[in-house]
Amino acid sequence: MGLRDAAMTMFAAHRKVVLCTVGIGLVSAALCVGFRYFRRPKKVRRVGLVSQINVFPLKSGKGLSVTTAQCLEMGLKYGELKDRHWLIVTDDGHQVTARQEPRLVLLSLTCQDGRLCLNAPGMEQLNIPLSQPQNQVINCRVWSSDIQGRDCGEPASLWITRYLSGDKTFRMVQFEPQMKGRRPVEKFPFFFKHEKVAYPDTAAILLMTESSVTDLNTRLMDKVTTAWFRPSIVVTDCDAYAEDSWDELQIGRVRLRRAMACSRCLLTTVNPDTGDISRKDPLETLKSYRMCDASEKHIYGSSPLFGQYYSVLKSGVLQVGDAVYTITN
Repeated sequence: MGLRDAAMTMFAAHRKVVLCTVGIGLVSAALCVGFRYFRRPKKVRRVGLVSQINVFPLKSGKGLSVTTAQCLEMGLKYGELKDRHWLIVTDDGHQVTARQEPRLVLLSLTCQDGRLCLNAPGMEQLNIPLSQPQNQVINCRVWSSDIQGRDCGEPASLWITRYLSGDKTFRMVQFEPQMKGRRPVEKFPFFFKHEKVAYPDTAAILLMTESSVTDLNTRLMDKVTTAWFRPSIVVTDCDAYAEDSWDELQIGRVRLRRAMACSRCLLTTVNPDTGDISRKDPLETLKSYRMCDASEKHIYGSSPLFGQYYSVLKSGVLQVGDAVYTITN
């Protein structure tokens, strides 16, 4: 038997195996070509540097400027403190912010040796347990959304009520992991269905640039700082309003996706250093040049836009000095 006859005999004996092997090879080759054709490589471009990281444990409270923080799906975390996971409420559970009580911006919430420390001008420091599982869970209202919070106890209530010097009784509540978070997508379609937040107005991460504030200050008589706008992340070494076009960002191992612009309100007129509220600037000046397009009026109404909200695609650690990259196809 010649080589040709031997080959034909072997092929006949193993016909199915040979055809299967050839088929798999062809399919693999086709998939490889298709993958290379349809999957265009991502383009990465450095656009700035992280200059500030701010954590606001108490909604409307004083921010903590830190050099490093964890960036999680529900926002920043610094030690035991999570961004906007504590809230001041009235007796009936409605949120209280610096819009109603401007001096809240001077109230700081820190953590030491497993205890929360409350400080404010003219007040002695109050230390309370970080966790009080025996306390009542209160039904709360943040804007038009229902949420819960664990009451932080009578000493905290008395201390905050005395500081704000109001006729009302105020209480402080804490959001816990097992509680049902608020879903931004229920109000705005730009967020993922699985996203949730505790007590922020809208989203987990608010990002803006120093140059945008610098540009705003060229239009103001009384200059402001980034602190007036309460951002989570501040970026430098870039053009003013560059953040308006950063759809996807990489910072270290953290991946962020832009969801929508941040519409600004009366809170921007509260001086973060004094607790005074002007009810005018910088809000009125922002209205003169930072309004949305007519096609977006149904989203933002008559509020000016300053800074951008981001969703967290990938968690990780952020550090001041980290390079900021945009990612595009």
